Amino acid sequence: MSPPLLKLGAVLSTMAMISNWMSQTLPSLVGLNTTRITTSDTLTQISPKEGWQVYSSAQDPDGRCICTVVAPEQNLCSRDAKSRQLRQLLEKVQNMSQSIEVLNLRTQRDFQYVLKMETQMKGLKAKFRQIEDDRKTLMTKHFQELKEKMDELLPLIPVLEQYKTDAKLITQFKEEIRNLSTVLTGIQEEIGAYDYEELHQRVINLETRLRDCMKKLTCGKLMKITGPITVKISGTRFGAWMTDPLASEKNNRVWYMDSYTNNKIVREYKSIADFISGAESRTYNLPFKWAGTNHVVYNGSLYFNKYQSNIIIKYSFDTGRVLAQRSLEYAGFHNVYPYTWGGFSDIDLMADEIGLWAVYATNQNAGNIVISQLNQDTLEVLKSWSTGYPKRSAGESFMICGTLYVTNSHLTGAKVYYSYSTKTSTYEYTDIPFHNQYFHISMLDYNARDRALYAWNNGHQVLFNVTLFHVIKTEDDT
Repeated sequence: MSPPLLKLGAVLSTMAMISNWMSQTLPSLVGLNTTRITTSDTLTQISPKEGWQVYSSAQDPDGRCICTVVAPEQNLCSRDAKSRQLRQLLEKVQNMSQSIEVLNLRTQRDFQYVLKMETQMKGLKAKFRQIEDDRKTLMTKHFQELKEKMDELLPLIPVLEQYKTDAKLITQFKEEIRNLSTVLTGIQEEIGAYDYEELHQRVINLETRLRDCMKKLTCGKLMKITGPITVKISGTRFGAWMTDPLASEKNNRVWYMDSYTNNKIVREYKSIADFISGAESRTYNLPFKWAGTNHVVYNGSLYFNKYQSNIIIKYSFDTGRVLAQRSLEYAGFHNVYPYTWGGFSDIDLMADEIGLWAVYATNQNAGNIVISQLNQDTLEVLKSWSTGYPKRSAGESFMICGTLYVTNSHLTGAKVYYSYSTKTSTYEYTDIPFHNQYFHISMLDYNARDRALYAWNNGHQVLFNVTLFHVIKTEDDT
């Protein structure tokens, strides 16, 4: 091939690279493909809420405001991360704009060469036609050589037409990138118009006001249960897992107690993520076997029912020692008054926003549920309430804000059927369904910090979300 054709080949190769670059890079710049810039996400199981939520809002007959509020998890740097992403995107667009400018200069140079070559080819074509008309005067050999060269050049004419079209397309892309750069610069200037520190302070002030409002809320009443969220599948059919409702926000340790009897090993995990992956941080060998699955971790200590007795044990994780133990007077034990599924679940220890509780049954109360508030240090019974609900008919129970909620079964179709308020010493029948996904619940406990129900569902460790109804206290209520 002659030198002009070699150069044309290089030009076409350059155009192929340009087209390939435009098809792969420019769509992602202007947002035409499905790729999105994301920040790193290390949270394994649960996504944080981005704002405060009011589930319902109304006024009672006296004109007092009634609302349901759920506080968000802290994430004050999200706006800063978005701003950083915007700056990075703007820098990329500016870099691409410079590259397009360089490419455009090179294209214009090559384009001039193509135009010149196109003119030469058209002139050659005209000469060829003229010579063809008078080919009888030429030697056959020279005519054939000229015709072969023309045959080589003819297919390049539509290619040159396409080249001119691509050159126009590059110019259009250049203009679009210039417009995009202008828009991004404007957005960045608009964001920069607000002082970050001022915005940060406004957020803190708003959260402070909302927290003050939360302090005025009365303790919540259960309205709805949603889920479950399956966290892990492990262990036998029966067991317990829990976190400490009084732990700090940075302390997310999980404790795991498999089986309802004949076991003394408690496994500890530093976080939910470690619990899911099975990365144990520590194990504890308790001095006594436990009975049932209704244990609770509260303020750094484990409270459990000692096997074949009505004795409650307080065990410190920090010291590895028993801090207190006390017999729960008249409480039935060892499958005398268990929940419907059995498993030595006679004595159920639990905690809520108010404190530590024990739920059990006695002969004196005809096998019906008794609720006792306990001193967390000495395990002394501070006060007791006798209900009329038979313990053997209950599937499970849990406390929220001093009210005991009882399910009517541990099997499919279970619902929260009965509640008893220790504040008013009154009960009511309820109808709050929840999804028993794995057909057999042997542990169900409320965690006030997480606002969630922890459950052991047929070898599955699951979480249920709860919706609570709050009333804002007014000056007249104090």
